[in-house]
Amino acid sequence: MSGDENSPVAVIDRVSILLEAFSDSERLTLSELSRRTGFPRSSTHRMLVQLVRLQWIRRCGQAYELGRKMFELGSLALHHDGLHRAALPIMHQLHATTGLVVHLGVLVGDDVLYLEKIGSRFTMALPSRVGGRQPATCTAIGKAMLASTGADPVASISARAGSPTSHSISDPEQLRRELAGIRERSVAHDRDEAVLGVSCVAAAIGDGQTTVGAISVCGPTDKINTSALVAPVRMGALATSRRITEQRVPREIPA
Repeated sequence: MSGDENSPVAVIDRVSILLEAFSDSERLTLSELSRRTGFPRSSTHRMLVQLVRLQWIRRCGQAYELGRKMFELGSLALHHDGLHRAALPIMHQLHATTGLVVHLGVLVGDDVLYLEKIGSRFTMALPSRVGGRQPATCTAIGKAMLASTGADPVASISARAGSPTSHSISDPEQLRRELAGIRERSVAHDRDEAVLGVSCVAAAIGDGQTTVGAISVCGPTDKINTSALVAPVRMGALATSRRITEQRVPREIPA
């Protein structure tokens, strides 16, 4: 096998072809997969072994089918796509109104995963990026979701190696008190906790029972008026929640 065939791009292409072979069949044998993809049996078997180990593929006797990880990723992609689609126009409105950086994120384990970032000249000063992560306990957007979900932050604080800044909360009891206050106010604050010189205001997106994400607005600590941002951020999160609900409601087909 040539070096080109072992390149990352070539490997990804072959894995993609192998997975697409299941598009019209629930289960396929090694021989069927080799025939459909045009790959040698030995190469097909090697890929299947690795994909089974990663839980992308599941072996059922002499046949193979898509694994649990594929369904999890697919469900996550659909969820994130609907959330992003609902939040994007609201985020643009918040940015136009405030002139500040607006984030959309979801909670993944102990971290915030950023799905979108709409910014200004101040954007480059922030380490956040689409697809990037930050500790949830150190960000307004993360604390908004932790408070809304009722998650206990003790484990995440204990597992965290150090704090991003000297302002980051490292005491579990202090964080519990703050999360309780966030639940009462329906808004979270971060002042120099994730990045020195940066403050944020965030609100969770959800229906009161399920939290699907959060929106935050961030700016320079010495210039941002966090009190004035509370209402716009809360309204932005509420408007996004309503848009998500509207997306789920089936539209009537005209007679």
